Amino acid sequence: MAINSCGTTLIDNGTFKNIGSITWDTTAKTAGFTAVAGNGYFCNTTSAAFTVTLPSSPTAGDTVGICDYANTADTNNITIGRNGSNIQGVANDFLINIEGASVLLIYVDATKGWLLIDAARASNIEKSAIYIVATGGTITTCGDYKIHTFTSPGTFCVSQVGNSPTVPTGGPDAVSYLVVAGGGGGGTNDSGGGGGAGGFREGRVAAPEYTASPLVTTGLTITASPFPITVGAGAPGGHMSKGSDSVFSTITSAGGGGGNGGTPGEMTPNGSGGSGGGNRNTGSGGLGNTPPVSPPQGSNGGAGAPGPGGTANGGGGGGAVGVGTDSSSGQGGNGGPGTTTSIPGSPIGKAGGGAGRSESGTPGSAGPNGGAAVCASASANTGGGGGAGPASGNGGSGIVIIRYKYQ
Repeated sequence: MAINSCGTTLIDNGTFKNIGSITWDTTAKTAGFTAVAGNGYFCNTTSAAFTVTLPSSPTAGDTVGICDYANTADTNNITIGRNGSNIQGVANDFLINIEGASVLLIYVDATKGWLLIDAARASNIEKSAIYIVATGGTITTCGDYKIHTFTSPGTFCVSQVGNSPTVPTGGPDAVSYLVVAGGGGGGTNDSGGGGGAGGFREGRVAAPEYTASPLVTTGLTITASPFPITVGAGAPGGHMSKGSDSVFSTITSAGGGGGNGGTPGEMTPNGSGGSGGGNRNTGSGGLGNTPPVSPPQGSNGGAGAPGPGGTANGGGGGGAVGVGTDSSSGQGGNGGPGTTTSIPGSPIGKAGGGAGRSESGTPGSAGPNGGAAVCASASANTGGGGGAGPASGNGGSGIVIIRYKYQ
């Protein structure tokens, strides 16, 4: 005879009404033995199966408890030897062959012998749901989610992680995130290139938790530990003035490349970054997605072009989801577009490229979602590129946002 179904109760170490008491032996048994009425036993069959022999000449009301100590009864069974008495009214031994099983037997009479009055298994006991608990940044809530926003350096300090999928109703051990770096400065020149946007990286634990950007990837698994947060500064306007990186755990977004405000056609490594800065007069813009990640964190800057009568024009800075446009003989290049995400609960636009300037023609336009117009600075915490011009604009500082289910 074997256990073939289980209830949802657990044998208690205490007194059962009209049954008597069970005293549990807290030293686990590892080999066969004869049980004593009124006692409960933890049976460890990790090494081998063995038999628990029931008391001889039992008296009505005698009780014996048995529990699978190491959750190994499914591979190394626990046999309950009847020792001359029936079990469940049958002259057969009883077999515990289910992982984590616990049983309580009571002797009734010679006809029924030992009756099984309680059975359970460890997996039937519902564990409490646990969710992430953390501090740091400015904390807001959106439904069942908490959002930590860092507009300057700080620490995301996790004291507890969730216990899903161990418990179906528990919280995850991963967070959604947005990490935007500081934007590059606009080129200081009347034909300078626009600053490139800071790198834009986003991860989401699960869809449709919120509406994410086209650059979204999977969320980040965390541990109960402190995570230093770096929020990159925007670069000042100048000549290929690069923004600073933003960092959360293993996620680093690169600062935006600076626009060319010096030698026509020059493009140094500082012109490349999360998104590339625009060039002036001639030559390709700076490279975006530098260093490379997937999905890409940004786009290339636009090329410069000469204008009539020896004048020059600057290309636009690259944005998160689009390149800065090339300048033409009569116009500065437009900044590449940034993108939007609703990670904080409502849509926000980040990481647009800065506008390039034309020496004698029409200036370029700021990249949507964070880029700056010519001679203007990008707003703080947008990661936007600065606009080019004689009074070139600064890149916008970055931002880090972390979101997780807390109830």
